[in-house]
Amino acid sequence: MSDAQKSPQPNFVLIMTDQHRADHLGCYGNPVVKTTNIDALAAGGVAFDKFYVATPVCMPNRAALMTGRMPSANGARHNGFPLSTDSVTFVDLLKAAGYRTALVGKSHIQNMTGRPSLPPSPLNPDFIDPPEELQNAVARDMTGPAYQRESLAAWKADPDREIETPHYGFDHVRLVSGHGDLVEGHYTAWLRDKGGDAAELVGPDNALPDQQYSAPQAWRTKVPEELYPTSYIAEEALAYLQNHSAENADEPFFLKVSFPDPHHPFTPPGHYWGMYDPGDVAPPATFDNKIDDPLPRVPELAQALLNEHKNPMALHKVSEFEAQSAIALNYGMITMIDDAVGRIVAQLKALGLDDNTVILFTSDHGDFMGDRGVLFKFGMHYQELIRVPLVWRDPQRGDGGSRSARVSGTIDIAASVLARAGLNPYFGMQGINVFDDTREHLGMMVEDYTANYVLDPRAGAHFSSLVTDRWRMSHYETSDWGELYDLQEDPQERHNLWDDASAAADKARLHEIMVRELLILRDKPMAPPGRA
Repeated sequence: MSDAQKSPQPNFVLIMTDQHRADHLGCYGNPVVKTTNIDALAAGGVAFDKFYVATPVCMPNRAALMTGRMPSANGARHNGFPLSTDSVTFVDLLKAAGYRTALVGKSHIQNMTGRPSLPPSPLNPDFIDPPEELQNAVARDMTGPAYQRESLAAWKADPDREIETPHYGFDHVRLVSGHGDLVEGHYTAWLRDKGGDAAELVGPDNALPDQQYSAPQAWRTKVPEELYPTSYIAEEALAYLQNHSAENADEPFFLKVSFPDPHHPFTPPGHYWGMYDPGDVAPPATFDNKIDDPLPRVPELAQALLNEHKNPMALHKVSEFEAQSAIALNYGMITMIDDAVGRIVAQLKALGLDDNTVILFTSDHGDFMGDRGVLFKFGMHYQELIRVPLVWRDPQRGDGGSRSARVSGTIDIAASVLARAGLNPYFGMQGINVFDDTREHLGMMVEDYTANYVLDPRAGAHFSSLVTDRWRMSHYETSDWGELYDLQEDPQERHNLWDDASAAADKARLHEIMVRELLILRDKPMAPPGRA
């Protein structure tokens, strides 16, 4: 019997931020942003320095976290592709094993905006297309009520609506959908009941005047600190812990606390706006290494990077001061989250839960934040997009203040939590327990369907990267051109060695590793239910 099974099953609190790169934390080397409480978690646990997303986009990476499966396996390949409600999540297994399960904050494994996806271009205009219900390889309707739980419009229309649970394994759900001060969900009714009138508080039209910053999608919100979504999420998390301790103290719990910040729009409230001066923020390290100079030799990807369709979530070129302003405001949002983390940790201690509660801190992906001369996400797999934090604080491990150089990623969180709870994974889980010294990835694969989403579902622009302890290699679906960076000698990824003869042997070896890893990650068929 394992140690995890001998001792009482641990509680878990998974804290997640949005669009938060690893180096925007003090415990990951940032000298400016104040993250005292998150740093304390790292000081009491282990921080993973080579932790990578399955894909650098919100929705599919969150689905990868929940399933322990890559986007190509779980089907949620990009924003706009919800995770099927028949998907099994690791939270389902925790619930089946007797855990109380709760989600407070942003979920985003279903569509929030309802923005229509682009139709695929016709293969042959002279041929007849399949009927609508047979146009995809799997005939599955993902538009009905079960897929409207996170819809911004639905919450705005009915703030008191209830959603069916369990929601992907979560029995207790308090949703926040959206970003900055433009959010809906259960928060909508809470704001109203607290006396806040969204029509007079939220959005750029209600913003307070300010001349200190100049950044796209930034405004000084009129929403006070105590009514801002981060405060709502903290309050709901504290209430859940209090209620659990009072009513279900003999049962273990898994609580996911998911903040929609520090995603744009940049709207830190109250004193968090103005907390950081753009002049105190160093210019982004690779601001001069422009992402479009030269454009990649993949036409579809180049077109997506130019963002001619003006997708508000895609790349935005900025001046150096605009980048510094965005970073300063981003830091304000992060520090507000850090203060909320401090409240949650204090509540665990006050309730006597901290000695048997594992706390994880991670993010869904990064943001260019002025590196390569742009803000936001989409595009190429530079470290600022694909490397995120994972802090794991387990009072029973005794590894406080340690660092891990193990190459791991988002798909490993599910397997790691299950292992710590003494539970086996379901068939088809692709992640590996990050504390299992007998198994490891050959390298982390990062998938990307960005150009297909921005341009055309049939665009031949899917690309994937392999990240090892030293290298990042990216391969493009329809091009002989690719990327190869030596992360040890060139940590800022300025020198593409793809065509460099001196790196030919490394490139060939990495191709072999990529093929092997792709075989390992292939979507295996379900375990047979029995003999026919």
